[in-house]
Amino acid sequence: MCERFALFSSPARIRKHFATFDELILEPHFNIAPAQTVPVIRTDEAGNRVFTLARWGLIPSWVEDPDEIQQPFNAKTETAAIKPMFRHAYRTSRVLIPADAFYEWSARDGKQPFLIKLKDDEPMGFGGLLECWHGYETEVMTFTILTTHANQLMSDIHDRMPVIIKPEDYTAWLDTKLTDIIKIQAMAQSYPERLMEAYPISRNVNNPQQDSPDLIVPIRESAKTVDHSMTPKIHPNMANKTVKVGISR
Repeated sequence: MCERFALFSSPARIRKHFATFDELILEPHFNIAPAQTVPVIRTDEAGNRVFTLARWGLIPSWVEDPDEIQQPFNAKTETAAIKPMFRHAYRTSRVLIPADAFYEWSARDGKQPFLIKLKDDEPMGFGGLLECWHGYETEVMTFTILTTHANQLMSDIHDRMPVIIKPEDYTAWLDTKLTDIIKIQAMAQSYPERLMEAYPISRNVNNPQQDSPDLIVPIRESAKTVDHSMTPKIHPNMANKTVKVGISR
């Protein structure tokens, strides 16, 4: 599963990592939850990687009344290609969801929350599906995060994990002309555990209203003073288009 994640890298760092055409101006957020509106990365008609704001919880374009269906925040990559809820977007509307870390709860440790991130502290791109729902006289962009079976590191915490796309696969993953299911699924495998790390954090993360750097501090260090110098600064100098966003709650 993936039901909470954090995004706190600086705008410049996110742009450099994902090679986007525009730059994202975003306050750091440490506890993003379903139903919130967040930036996702897609490819525009010119082939540029751009940010789009979308609400977390998928509404397929063919739905008449979204209140009458579940709006899944996760989709199993093993079956997304054949399920009516996901199959269109799986072939034609794949996106990257930028993140610095995600959270999972271990049932074996009394629902102890863990933070999972890359060892090199680089941002990661979750594999996601984007849909545009037309209704109520407006367009609503929504997305879901794909999940796959857990790697060895994650299996000690949970049996599922978000699909993390390797940077070398970003271009192919975002290619709307790539519809070969076998090639798509090959990019949506479990990320190598040797490149990841996990540690227990405060149960304060259970409350989605909690959103502070303290949430990413390991329990063994939680009593120490949190170094807020990690909070990214807003960069005023931007070479191209700027997207200014905030997380809606």
